[in-house]
Amino acid sequence: MAFLTDRKRAMGLGSAKSGTAHHWSMTISSVALLILLPFFVFTFGSALGGTYEEIVAYYSRPFPAIIAALTILVTFKHFNDGVQTLLEDYVHGLAQKVSIVLMTCISYGAAAVGIFAIARLAL
Repeated sequence: MAFLTDRKRAMGLGSAKSGTAHHWSMTISSVALLILLPFFVFTFGSALGGTYEEIVAYYSRPFPAIIAALTILVTFKHFNDGVQTLLEDYVHGLAQKVSIVLMTCISYGAAAVGIFAIARLAL
């Protein structure tokens, strides 16, 4: 703490300002994935190899559809946070900003497509 300026000491933010929040976000999504992925593997494995009608009937039940949607959502959020950290570390300047925006759009777009597909099967 000896290297902090008086202003930073008063605000309590440190040098990066958002590192702790980003770390907690990654930690929480990691724990959520530790819980969700085994459920997803077992629910998806049960449906694997079925006909289209069997898959639609299976994902019409709430538990498999909710597990699949939550897994897709949390996975892409975790992916986006990880890629953002990677880009902040290794890409600089305008390319960094453009890359972060592009990867955020791709991550949330892919999550939206996955959740839409689950919703179409479930409804």
